[in-house]
Amino acid sequence: MRIGLDIASITLKKQADTIVLVTGDSDFVPAAKLARREGVRIILDPLWHNVAPDLHEHIDLLHCPFPRPGAKQMP
Repeated sequence: MRIGLDIASITLKKQADTIVLVTGDSDFVPAAKLARREGVRIILDPLWHNVAPDLHEHIDLLHCPFPRPGAKQMP
């Protein structure tokens, strides 16, 4: 709940134009929805876990910058 409140506060105070969420949990839907409605870009990194479909609706970009654990690396 605290993270959702922080997202709302940062959004309404216009302290950021982009927020990166590291989760896949649908508990963040209300906060993400508010942020996007206010013009804040939401980038989601679920750390290769599943993303709740309703959360996926309220993000701008799904980005996993780290390789999937156990995946073979190219030399």
